[in-house]
Parts: sequence; structure tokens; C-alpha cells
Amino acid sequence: MRPIWKGAISFGLVNIPIKLYTATESNDIKFRFLHKECKSPINYQRYCPVCDEKLENGEMVKGYEYESGHFVIMEDEDFAKIPLESVKAIEIIDFVDLSEIDPIYFVKSYFLAPTELGHKPYNLLYMAMQETGKIAIARVVLRSKETLACVRLYENALLMETIFYPSEIRSPEMMPELMKEVKVNESELEMAKNLINSLSTGFNPEKYKSQYREALLELIEAKIRGQEIAIPEQPEAATVVDLMEALRASLAKVEEAKEKPKKRGRRKKEEVKV
Repeated sequence: MRPIWKGAISFGLVNIPIKLYTATESNDIKFRFLHKECKSPINYQRYCPVCDEKLENGEMVKGYEYESGHFVIMEDEDFAKIPLESVKAIEIIDFVDLSEIDPIYFVKSYFLAPTELGHKPYNLLYMAMQETGKIAIARVVLRSKETLACVRLYENALLMETIFYPSEIRSPEMMPELMKEVKVNESELEMAKNLINSLSTGFNPEKYKSQYREALLELIEAKIRGQEIAIPEQPEAATVVDLMEALRASLAKVEEAKEKPKKRGRRKKEEVKV
């Protein structure tokens, strides 16, 4: 991996030189648009409709539309004038408990690695956060934009998560559907809790695969080989008429799935004895 940013963690009067690495990557299968006639990839060009011209990067500037059709031009020099202490530093503001931050705030994850001169203070911060059980709230400028972030422990490294500002989080109260009050039957609630308990397990991320991605890759490979594509019939979704009956059926299905491996195991043992 290559670092995408170099700077320092500003921790009181301590500066910890670090490098920033992207911690996640997308597994999305990417497609390109082609010309239907000749199957050539389509090129997208920047075009000015007023001058009827195709534009290069050097012919464009950033503009902020403060009124409809009226723009103020912003040059690179203008952004450089903004007085920010966090331009080249992850400026730690507070330390809080991770449990206080709802996951809705998290945006993107980055690994923080020490430079040659930063190993000791980096390890010091790691150990101090480990023993106190706290995470850091910080400010940082990435791609000319100041963002809020938290620095926390992940395995044997420090991890930075960019997080939304409160003003960027929408309220669930904006959904009118939530205003409707519905009474819940006590027996239905107990059955729903039983279903949750039956499906409860430890979190094992390796267990979860993208079924759509795997099916799409198989489809692409089949088309490359020129095979005929069979479209499986989709079972019709059952209409929920009786909520209690649906919960019972769901619970029975979970219990049945848990019993099947046990039965197969007993048959194998009997075969060995013979």
C-alpha cells in the first residue's frame, strides 16, 4: 500500500509523525458504457455549452453559486489562506468512550502508521488509549476539506475514522411513517425475542459473502465462455397475514436448520461403527 497523506497526530504538545493509508476497498464489479453500434467504450468530455468548446483541466476553475446563475470564483490560493491548524495534522480535541458514538456517524476508515521518527510516541499513544479504554476525537483536513474524525485502536494499529458533523445527520423524525402508533401484542413480542435469540451468534465477518457479487461473476464468466444463461425461478414472497403465525414459522425454520447438521453427524458415526 502507498500512503495517501503524510502529517502528524497533534496530541497536547506532542507531535507524532504519521502516514495515512486507506483501510478499506470496494469490491464492486465495475462496468463501462459502450457504443451500442460498434461496442467501443464511451469517453466523457467536459463541455461548455455557451462557448461550444471542449475543455481541458487547465481551462476550468472552481465557483460557488451564491445566487442562481451567479458565481464567486475560488482559486487554490484562496483555500491556502484559510487559517487551519489541522491542515497537516490530526488535531486531537477530546477523548471519549467509543460506545458514546452511534455508528451512523462513521464515514471512512484509514490506518495510521508511524514514520521512522514516530515509533515511540505512536506506541505511547496506543498503549495509553488501550489502558484508558478511550478514543480520540480530532480535526483533520483531507482533500482541502476539514472533517471531524475519531482515532481508535484496531488490532495492533491506530485507526482513524472520518465522521459526520451533527448537522450532516438527518433526524428519523423526518419520516412521517414513524408518527403512527401501533400497539404490540405481548405474545408477539415474546415470540419475536425468541426468534432474535435463536438467530443470535458471535460476529464472524468471514461468514458473510456478497451473494449478488458471486452470482454476477458467475454470470459474466458464463457469457465470456458463450454458455446459455439459465434464469432461476424466483419463489413468490409469502404475504404476511398473521404476524404471530409468521413468527412461529420463522422460529421453526431456524430450529430445523440447527437440527440438520446434528442428524448428519449421527449418521456418519453409525457408518464408521459398521
